[in-house]
Amino acid sequence: MPPLTPAASASPSRPPSSRDALVLALRAAGCVFAEEEAELILEAAPTADAAAAMARRRAAGLPLEHVVGWAEFHALRVGVEPGVFVPRRRTEFLVDEALAAVPHASVVVDLCCGSGAVGAALAASLGPIELHAADIDPVAVDCARRNLAEYGGHAYAGDLFAPLPARLRGCVDILAANVPYVPTGEVPLLPAEAREHEPLTALDGGDDGLDVLRRVAAGAPQWLAPGGCLLVETSERQAPAAVEAFTRSGLTVRVARDEELSAHVILGTRLR
Repeated sequence: MPPLTPAASASPSRPPSSRDALVLALRAAGCVFAEEEAELILEAAPTADAAAAMARRRAAGLPLEHVVGWAEFHALRVGVEPGVFVPRRRTEFLVDEALAAVPHASVVVDLCCGSGAVGAALAASLGPIELHAADIDPVAVDCARRNLAEYGGHAYAGDLFAPLPARLRGCVDILAANVPYVPTGEVPLLPAEAREHEPLTALDGGDDGLDVLRRVAAGAPQWLAPGGCLLVETSERQAPAAVEAFTRSGLTVRVARDEELSAHVILGTRLR
């Protein structure tokens, strides 16, 4: 897995025959951006044979990020591996909203952390902070530990708040929770890359998609510092019910939208 570094452009092109063969194979498999994907595979592969093997895995349906070992997120290359949720570009909006809401945060928790992309992006922007992350999936936690090591971050395996150090209660400035929010009945409608190669626990949010969100909202006030903020991504359709869950927990609520990214973030602040 590559180290967590600022995202960079693809390396100089390889011999045309090698690149062209990869492009043809990827295009035949239905990859819309075959040229760009071929360049990324060539950049990541140590040899031509390795590149060909990576292209075969991609053609078989493995997400490109799992093939090359990283995902670009908020100007970082975040290490990912098969079986780990791939951070979405729209979630960068959650990071930006967190930075705007609590620009001087010193204690950050990345809940349902997956690869730890959100926590890493916040740490990279905030500077030295106390950073903690948790996920129910031990494979994701191992990945997050590697990605957060550069920032002195800690990752724990367990259900939501349960594995966090008790001393964090009432001290968290930013609680970012990229919870699963796909309704159970809609999981089969997801792209094959997601439903076949990412953990169900990172996708399935229960009957209406808000089961985990409600649990996070209910527990957040015990962990937030005065003025601390909980941020959760959801869909436009689910936003009113998500706001209701935040309000029931006593948080001051705001909804942020980015139409270009189709991103909706619910922010709940604990009053000082």
